[in-house]
Amino acid sequence: MGEIDEVVRRLTGSEVADVRELGGGDAGAARSVLLADGRRVFVKANPPELPGAVAAEAASLAWLAEPGVVPVPEVLGSTERYLITEHLEPGRPDAAAAEELGRGLARLHDAGAPAHGSPPPGGPADAWIGLAPMRDEPAADWPSFYAEHRVLPYLRGAADRGLLDAEESALVERVCGRLSELPGAGAPPARLHGDLWAGNVHWSGGAGWLIDPAAHGGHPETDLAMLALFGCPHLDRLRAAYREVRPLAPGWEDRIGVHQLFPLLVHAVLFGGGYARQAVAAARAAPL
Repeated sequence: MGEIDEVVRRLTGSEVADVRELGGGDAGAARSVLLADGRRVFVKANPPELPGAVAAEAASLAWLAEPGVVPVPEVLGSTERYLITEHLEPGRPDAAAAEELGRGLARLHDAGAPAHGSPPPGGPADAWIGLAPMRDEPAADWPSFYAEHRVLPYLRGAADRGLLDAEESALVERVCGRLSELPGAGAPPARLHGDLWAGNVHWSGGAGWLIDPAAHGGHPETDLAMLALFGCPHLDRLRAAYREVRPLAPGWEDRIGVHQLFPLLVHAVLFGGGYARQAVAAARAAPL
């Protein structure tokens, strides 16, 4: 019996009947596993160089599921390296599902968090976003949290790699120093997915499910800005439905780039200079 078979049997109480490798994901190998009792589960194996990643993801999924307002796969069991959740058959996105996801995301944000930067209950402070380390550290307000723990660490990493020059780095730093001037900067901490690009919305059974979260307390516009970064099906309908439940501060569209600084700089550190140039452009366009 292989390691995965043994882990699955121990955590689910059933033998493995069949394993199907799945593509996608840069932080762990994914498999669809058919159990001898007829159930199908999803098994994610994280590499050992990402310590705490499974604990962070399991805690994130449990926290997002707690309000019962947005579909999240159920966690069936976990170890230090393996996460087992319910299996979701892939489906096609449609406008109605996107609108319901928008309303659910608004209600999820309204569920709140203890502080900006707070990790999920039981989750580690040292988490991951993809293959990049990410620190969840409670802060008194959003501007200080976002600058210190979401933008500046990755700005330094990108600058150390020579992806930004001194003038470009100083520009991003100036934006970080003026975040408190943005409308809505004083918003109370929302319960965020934290890595909500389009690939982390799984369309199944006529609904949009949130997967692979890096949940923490933060600004609600951050989740919405990340959805816009790489394109999401029916995004305009999703955002309109969101605003029906949870209005955004005036000028929210002008602030999308500010909230995209974090994922753009993470991608710059992981994948290279094109993302650094996008981050600099976003900083230049900041309404400050």
